[in-house]
Amino acid sequence: MLDLIIKGGRIVDGSGMPGYLGDIGIKGGRIVRMGHVVEDARETVDATGKIVAPGFIDPHTHFDAQLLWDGHARPAIEHGVTTIVPGNCSLSLAPLKAAHRKKLVGMFNQIEEMPLKAFDEGVTWNWETFEEFVDRISEGLAINVAPLVGHSVLRLWVMGDAAMERVATDQEIEQMQDLLRQCLDAGAVGLSTSFVDMDETLQPVPSRYADERELDGLAAVLGEYSRMLQIVPEFFDADLTVARVDQLAALSLKYGIPTTFSPLFVNGDNSAGVDKVMKRVEEQFQRGARVWPQVQTRPIDISFCFAVPSLLFIRLPSWYAVMRFGTHEEIVAAFKDADKRAQLSAEAAPMGPLWEMLVLRQVNTEANQQYVGKTLGEIAKLRGTSALEVMIDLSIEEDLDAHFLAANMGHNEDVRVGNLLAHPNVHIGASDGGAHILSFATYGDTGYLFSRFVREKAMIGMEEAVRKITSDTAAIWGIPERGLLRPGYVADVTVFDPETIDRGAEYYVQDVPGEGHRYVRDAVGVETVVIGGEVSWTAAKGYTESRRGAIVPGVSA
Repeated sequence: MLDLIIKGGRIVDGSGMPGYLGDIGIKGGRIVRMGHVVEDARETVDATGKIVAPGFIDPHTHFDAQLLWDGHARPAIEHGVTTIVPGNCSLSLAPLKAAHRKKLVGMFNQIEEMPLKAFDEGVTWNWETFEEFVDRISEGLAINVAPLVGHSVLRLWVMGDAAMERVATDQEIEQMQDLLRQCLDAGAVGLSTSFVDMDETLQPVPSRYADERELDGLAAVLGEYSRMLQIVPEFFDADLTVARVDQLAALSLKYGIPTTFSPLFVNGDNSAGVDKVMKRVEEQFQRGARVWPQVQTRPIDISFCFAVPSLLFIRLPSWYAVMRFGTHEEIVAAFKDADKRAQLSAEAAPMGPLWEMLVLRQVNTEANQQYVGKTLGEIAKLRGTSALEVMIDLSIEEDLDAHFLAANMGHNEDVRVGNLLAHPNVHIGASDGGAHILSFATYGDTGYLFSRFVREKAMIGMEEAVRKITSDTAAIWGIPERGLLRPGYVADVTVFDPETIDRGAEYYVQDVPGEGHRYVRDAVGVETVVIGGEVSWTAAKGYTESRRGAIVPGVSA
């Protein structure tokens, strides 16, 4: 008898080949039958009228801390994702000595906007090595995890505080190489590094102090294992990004490794820059290098209030300094002080069009409820002032708990984005799931891919879209036995309705230790998610008791 049969769906198997009607039989956590399955099973999923696809793989997340209190990595599974890659952007929670825990938490707070209280109340520090961390998150794991190790933490482990001051010596590079081998042996799928991020003191993160010798030495170790190198390039500058493409290509060719950079953003004023980057990517692929740009499918909606720092203000030094280092009382005082307010207003004035289009999304006072849902430009007309002044005034009136929304940031050209997503050298990723939990409505990438670019725009075929986020990702990252529906493969399966799948509405969820809420996107059209041969989530009943997630170590990619 089979454990599970998924009956009557249109099987889109992840290969890119045309879909077909059929059944899938599952036993012992693996696919054992495909086609017309007549055997009995302990459980049956009726997939009539639905797409049956391999579980989706998300290659750019920051669920590192969340996995310690939430083995489902909510809301990933609800959106059809069965495997996640945490540890991006040079940051992972291991290997980490106790002396540097506070430092790493500060970097996660600054770079990924993860609340300090979430670490204080949700994390019990009972590991140091990467192997110990992997063992720790394996407890009660419901989703598959293919973890990266962060370059910044390798430097901290070997160099201590000097990691934030200078280049490494030859001996220190050798120690980092040995440490990286230990992490790869323990299940890491690769190494992540960053060329742009800043720590909690607004100084470069440790990985940015590395010279070419160090990165070359670490890439050599990745070459021994054929594992991934992920970087965050200077994405705001096309010429610098092109230089990073060339650097990655050289390492890829020298050591035979896959490389990826994220993000590659598309917006109205960087079209020429994106073209320049993609031209160089194509040239390097023709040379035999593997340099995969990661592109998001969904628009970025940034929500913020002045009670917590927001990266939206990172290029306004006076604003960000007040938000980052000021207490609640000091921020209110700065907004009320005429001279300080004038300084802030002058610095922010060139971004006038942005303030005009911000939407007031939430307030607490009854008097201001009338403005919720309106743009600051509309509210400014009603109040006889400017949008910027309205933003400051409302923040004072709401004791910094007025929430504003910047919609469609960095992503407003569907045609260009659709063409990029369909490009054979583009890797769909950069979701940032688990990060920016008080700012971004995380997730909805897969739903937006199918609703906007498959169903509405018809810029990508269904089979191709599924392949992009399943077997392509598995092949790029060297994730074994996943990404395809094949007999013998692990039974990670997503069943969804092609007519309704979408990114869903935004809402609050009460599940952040020490904070209580975060923004997420509702899952629409995903019906059933199977992980490791068991139903993990259904639209009708939510999460099950299944805990069949696993650490997925990389293999030769």
